[in-house]
Amino acid sequence: MAVQKTAAAEAAETKKAAAGRKAAAEKEINYRDPKYYINRELSWLQFNGRVLGEARRHDIRLFERLKFLSITSSNLDEFFMVRVASLKDMEHAGYKKTDIAGMTASQQLEAVLKATHDFVGLQYSTYNRMLIPALEQEAGLVVKQYEDLTPEEEAFVEQYYGEEVYPVLTPMAVDSSRPFPLVRNKTLNIAALLTRREDAGPSILRAKRGKKGEASEIDLAVVQVPSGLNRIVVLPAEEGKPVRVILLEEIVRHNMPQLFMHYNVLTTAVFRVMRNADLSIDEDEAEDLLKEIEKQLRRRQWGEAIRLEVESSIDKRLLTALQKELAVTDSEVFRIDGPLDLTFLMKMYGLEGFDDFKEHRYAKPQPVPEIPAGANVFECIRRGDIFMHHPYETFQPVVDFVAQAAVDPDVLAIKQTLYRVSGNSPIIAALAKAAENGKQVMVLVELKARFDEEHNIGWAKMLEKAGCHVIYGLVGLKTHSKITLVVRREEDGIRRYVHLATGNYNDSTAKLYTDVGMFTCRESYGEDATAVFNMLSGYSEPNHWNRLTLAPLWLKDRFVYLIGREAEHAKAGEAAHIMAKMNSLCDPDIMEALYRASAAGVRIELIVRGICCLRVGIPGISENIEVRSIVGNFLEHSRIFYFENGGSPEVYAASADWMPRNLDRRVEIMFPLEDPEIQKKAIHILKTELADTEQARVMNAEGEYERVDRRGKEPVNSQLQFCNEAVAAAAVATHKDTRVFTPEMAPSEDK
Repeated sequence: MAVQKTAAAEAAETKKAAAGRKAAAEKEINYRDPKYYINRELSWLQFNGRVLGEARRHDIRLFERLKFLSITSSNLDEFFMVRVASLKDMEHAGYKKTDIAGMTASQQLEAVLKATHDFVGLQYSTYNRMLIPALEQEAGLVVKQYEDLTPEEEAFVEQYYGEEVYPVLTPMAVDSSRPFPLVRNKTLNIAALLTRREDAGPSILRAKRGKKGEASEIDLAVVQVPSGLNRIVVLPAEEGKPVRVILLEEIVRHNMPQLFMHYNVLTTAVFRVMRNADLSIDEDEAEDLLKEIEKQLRRRQWGEAIRLEVESSIDKRLLTALQKELAVTDSEVFRIDGPLDLTFLMKMYGLEGFDDFKEHRYAKPQPVPEIPAGANVFECIRRGDIFMHHPYETFQPVVDFVAQAAVDPDVLAIKQTLYRVSGNSPIIAALAKAAENGKQVMVLVELKARFDEEHNIGWAKMLEKAGCHVIYGLVGLKTHSKITLVVRREEDGIRRYVHLATGNYNDSTAKLYTDVGMFTCRESYGEDATAVFNMLSGYSEPNHWNRLTLAPLWLKDRFVYLIGREAEHAKAGEAAHIMAKMNSLCDPDIMEALYRASAAGVRIELIVRGICCLRVGIPGISENIEVRSIVGNFLEHSRIFYFENGGSPEVYAASADWMPRNLDRRVEIMFPLEDPEIQKKAIHILKTELADTEQARVMNAEGEYERVDRRGKEPVNSQLQFCNEAVAAAAVATHKDTRVFTPEMAPSEDK
């Protein structure tokens, strides 16, 4: 026995010494060392590169590739208007602090512009060398230049120009009395250099320019391509013949001499300006937030020019003039080999007659099995929590939830947060009807939702006129949470129904974005929902919370705790595993916690669609971390978090990504998925996406993304699989009577 005790003691001492060495090693690691991180802006450009990669895939239907290329263009526009603009602002202010990857604003700006030039080159290589030839050869769709028009086509275009285009054009000359026009953000324009014809004679409109009052030999002029007309002009063609189109700017350019009579048009070039569109609002000083945002929106069109796109063939004199007038540097000039602003390809996608070149494997949104069409949503929710996975399952129950509440005589109040909604939102209409029906309606409309500010201002005013109590958001914070509360009087007393989600209350994007949501009438969730709205509308904050975790109060701390708890389980030899799905990951505290957990032995599997600033495969730090990104038919938008917790798993969904803006500067909500069946559904989503071999790309040790090695693996397209599963579930549900409700079906807190 003595020998056994000695051996046990020695083993304990050895284990303690090893733990001590490991702890000492951990202390020596600087988890914030910049070499362990990827710059946020460069990571975003990598994401847009993954979208561009879809446009370059030969195994994707041709018109879907057009759509992906269009998306890369709109993505890049927003990136420049916000992120690059922010870097420019920091550079102007002399801001020297480095980011998590050790780069100053100036260094980031230089790296971003260089990477963007390379990216744009690949965009137009994709357009010119891959898509345009394929459109003509496979689909019979030809994009024509003016000089290639047949006489019949030219006659049609000339008539179209005279009747539709010419009346709305405004030629703008530039001279001493007419300064360079304020070129609006993102508009297409044509610049020209002109000389007055010798036979034109004198003109009282001709301004004197140059030194000592001498007339300038070369004049500059600008014409905006009308944004109110279709950019794609379909040319007449016989049935069964190839479809031929010409772009509107080609028509305007060809007819420039008609706009400047008595002048010779020396050269022309299409150009486009990107401006700083990041609103600067001092909310503490603003007496009326709505009026202040309206004022700032008017300035957005005329912000500092941060990118100038020009045709690659532009005359050097013309480019010099534009650069001078717009005050852009050489690195901010992008010479484009093709039509500027590829977002027009989304309109091309919508041309009729090309269905064979579009993707049809993805089923339309299916009914939610627990909520049959026409059912009373409240009765369905009383049977138990309901989990929904959009767009595979329809968003209609969420619309019905608000619409039924608006006309239900037993509903007393409706409260909701709105961040982005559709242009003709049925939810907005239902809220207005509810107020008109005398119900108490409180709506937080976030006026600071970027690029939806004007849209949301209009909705806020309309809801106020209908009698809703409208809150414009909180000072210094954006309200990004997705929550609806319906208070209803029932036979056994007041019952609160709650909807929580990862995505916006937007019935249009709900068909394109993947999100999850949950209905519940558990009292604990109802109490928390009431507390959320009381906090938003006043200054009330409860003494305790039951289920919901809020940012910026303690959501980050909660995530850091949950990650750290997995590390403790791993150190104790217990089950430790993290699966997390989100849009972006760049919060330093979260990333450090993940590194520490990985070093402790926690297996960490991350599904991050966009920005990811941590690196994988760093010895002793991130060897246990895998990062993958899925770019597919739908935009991956849901946020789901799984923690093994030593064999007692916890699963959450949230409106927040792991980003400083979400965790520190926004009102966000994380909610637990407690029902065992709902947990299984959420875990199934994570595991299916982790098994994806078709749409996923995996980060390597160099921080680059590679396609999944498919050798020995079953092909898995997670989005297509979810579509098929939703179809199958809906088919099974049609054979069940799910509408009958009895009191014993009511959920308990222990369910």
